[in-house]
Amino acid sequence: MRFAEYVLLFYGLTGWYIAADLPGGPIPVLVLAASAAGVHLWRTPGFDRAALWRPGELRAALPGVLALWAVVSVGCVAAVALVDRDHLFDMPRREPWLWAAVVVLYPLLSVYPQELLYRAFLVHRYAPVLGDGTRIAAAGAVAFGFAHLLFGNVLAIVATVVGGWMFTRRYQRTRSLLVVSVEHSLYGITIFTVGLGRFFYHGVS
Repeated sequence: MRFAEYVLLFYGLTGWYIAADLPGGPIPVLVLAASAAGVHLWRTPGFDRAALWRPGELRAALPGVLALWAVVSVGCVAAVALVDRDHLFDMPRREPWLWAAVVVLYPLLSVYPQELLYRAFLVHRYAPVLGDGTRIAAAGAVAFGFAHLLFGNVLAIVATVVGGWMFTRRYQRTRSLLVVSVEHSLYGITIFTVGLGRFFYHGVS
């Protein structure tokens, strides 16, 4: 029964939303869904509520997070410079106020709700039927990538499957949504800064 619920929520309803192409963008729906997931977790006996933040894990995790992010960011800059130079740093150059808004609001309105829904909720609720460790990480990564079919390009799907795996494994190690939200935010801000934002945001031309 719970497996059917997982399929319905993360593929059925998500697929319907993508196909329906509703106005207003995904953020309101994401925030609503994440809020419902958060209320469910808060009321679930046995759920470690500290996992919704747990700042004490950030200091230990940050060196590894920053090192990998720096390598990936340099690779992204090099790739855009080589393949699509006209779009290199296009958002900060052409739309600096939009870029600044993304830097400030993206972690709050997009990243943390995603992490609440796809890491804390998915891992806690569906590990009993999908398995612990790498199996639930894979299930989370595929569901996360599936949601990004919304943007209609292969890069968004591949990047979010990989990212979903990384963030789920980080969450499993730290049990801290703060840690994975910081990590997710860093990669997202890199994407919007270096010139890949149009693959992840409908408002970028």
